[in-house]
Amino acid sequence: MAKIVVLTGAGMSAESGLQTFRGTGGLWEGHRVEDVATPQAWQRQPEVVQRFYNERRRQLLSVSPNTAHYALADLQLHHQVLIITQNVDDLHERAGSKDVMHLHGELLKVRSTRDESLIYAWDKDLTMDDRCDLGSILRPHIVWFGEYVPMLEPAIQEMQSADVVLVIGSSMQVYPAASLVAFAPAGADIYYIDPYPSLNHELRVRPHLHVVEMKATEGVPQVIEKLKVKM
Repeated sequence: MAKIVVLTGAGMSAESGLQTFRGTGGLWEGHRVEDVATPQAWQRQPEVVQRFYNERRRQLLSVSPNTAHYALADLQLHHQVLIITQNVDDLHERAGSKDVMHLHGELLKVRSTRDESLIYAWDKDLTMDDRCDLGSILRPHIVWFGEYVPMLEPAIQEMQSADVVLVIGSSMQVYPAASLVAFAPAGADIYYIDPYPSLNHELRVRPHLHVVEMKATEGVPQVIEKLKVKM
């Protein structure tokens, strides 16, 4: 059974109706990153940060997985599949994927500002009155810009043993996530599925790179069918 490591970005969830992180008309338009997604923003105006993520949480609860999410979930019936996602939604899990690693945190979780190990499932608005078991304020369970990415080392270890890598809907411009492909074995096939692929250095030097210029709902099922025949 082959080990397939999947790296997914915002384009994966955009087709479910979630606005993307970048681009004109995107979710973050009108919000400077410094105002809603940094530790400094949280210190300056936590209510603004909470309101921003409350809006995102409500939007997430109004959408559903798309055919690409379901195709990846079906793939785990035939191969060992690990999904490393840059997204903070739970659409992979809702589609049925069992092994999902969130690099940038999870929107449907919050954590204590006093003890980071105190993490709670959360599907409603977060307020300044909400507290952890220690009595401290709760914050979104999100890795903000400038913060350490705790799942990066485990993700690197998984990538190092991949037989096949799928990169789906990622700009491959956001580091350190974009560097993960560099850790895949030299002989691993890399499939990059995106309607507007951006080949960063990590991808350009790959000897077995297959670029599929399609959106996720079209390209993922096609690549998976090829893998079933090939493997």
